[in-house]
Amino acid sequence: MTPDEATAIDTIQRWLEGFNARDAEVQVETFNFPHVRFANGAFWTIEDGDALRRQNEPGTARLQAEGWGHTTLESIAPVQSGPGKVHVAVHYARRREDGTVYNEFDSLWIVTEQDGHWGVQFRSSYLEG
Repeated sequence: MTPDEATAIDTIQRWLEGFNARDAEVQVETFNFPHVRFANGAFWTIEDGDALRRQNEPGTARLQAEGWGHTTLESIAPVQSGPGKVHVAVHYARRREDGTVYNEFDSLWIVTEQDGHWGVQFRSSYLEG
């Protein structure tokens, strides 16, 4: 594994810690902007950290409504990398508070370096809903 691939994996793992804690600041720190997400046949662009912070509260309510307790990273592997960019295949499981899995999905995450900062710039997920 290259140093950039290790950095990309570490960035995604830190993001997941922030996601599970519903800590918008950690999520902002682990993204590069603009950040693009593709899921359910549509693209969403998050322009900056303020936009991500605004999405955190409604996102938490949506997760709680579906019975979410936390998300686990089931597998993670760099699949392509080059200078300043790493493509990472991930498999997540959404779990209830008691740990039971209620949703699993694959994603491709692209982690980029911008001005010395590594952050997630693009996510393409097979998550439905």
